Amino acid sequence: FFKVKFRLAVVQLQVSSVKADNLSRVRRLVKEAAGGGGQVVLLPECFNSPYGTSFFPSYAEKIPGESTQVLSEAAKENKVYLVGGSIPEEDGGKLYNSCTVFGPDGEMILKHRKIHLFDIDVPGKIRFQESETLSPGDSLSMFETPFCKVGVGICYDIRFAELAQIYSRKGCQLLVYPGAFNMTTGPAHWELLQRGRALDNQVYVATASPARDESASYVAWGHSTVVNPWGEVVSKAGPEEAIIYADIDLQYLSDIRQQIPITAQRRDDLYAVTSTQEGSG
Repeated sequence: FFKVKFRLAVVQLQVSSVKADNLSRVRRLVKEAAGGGGQVVLLPECFNSPYGTSFFPSYAEKIPGESTQVLSEAAKENKVYLVGGSIPEEDGGKLYNSCTVFGPDGEMILKHRKIHLFDIDVPGKIRFQESETLSPGDSLSMFETPFCKVGVGICYDIRFAELAQIYSRKGCQLLVYPGAFNMTTGPAHWELLQRGRALDNQVYVATASPARDESASYVAWGHSTVVNPWGEVVSKAGPEEAIIYADIDLQYLSDIRQQIPITAQRRDDLYAVTSTQEGSG
């Protein structure tokens, strides 16, 4: 039985260089988010470590490990679905940017490894090459809740419309993207991409960024956001640490799909977007 409405909480965490502090902050803020009615809680990309190729190797952990143990306990103690942003993961001598999801019983139900690595070069603005240290994941990642099916991507994954289309086709009504856009791409594309993914697929889209730290080597844009299937921003944080909430209304989503029935109107005889790799992380 699927409930028609549920509350999503997005935690825009202030990340420091001290892992233990980041993890105790996660515990406190997940508890606060659940206290505010959050039934699904979303954390930011790279919540246990500063963001940067120089940090990934030293902060990386096995999964399960210290950080995922904290996530498991926080999910169980607060009886929430916890989308654990992402952490640098070490496995078999390789590093990944990985998102784990935990159920209200504390069990891990998903691991998504960032599929598209963030390798960009905007002259005079920003150059960043995740591939210097990270390896890409190779599977799509979806999970079921009593509310709806959820699709998971990490940051740069949001730029690839095909991923969102496939998630939507497979029945996801909420797409979550922990991300850390920067001061160049953030103001230009962060909200635009979320609204585009939501509108194209008639789904809810939620993003969780770390809070902005002007003293960090990589300055995150912040502005964690929730967008509805009409393409409207329904909740948005500023640059500082915050928890934002949004009531996800699946009846509203259904109404929009009836009013503008793009799913039924697709010309599958002319084009298709299909997944070639099955699996859920």
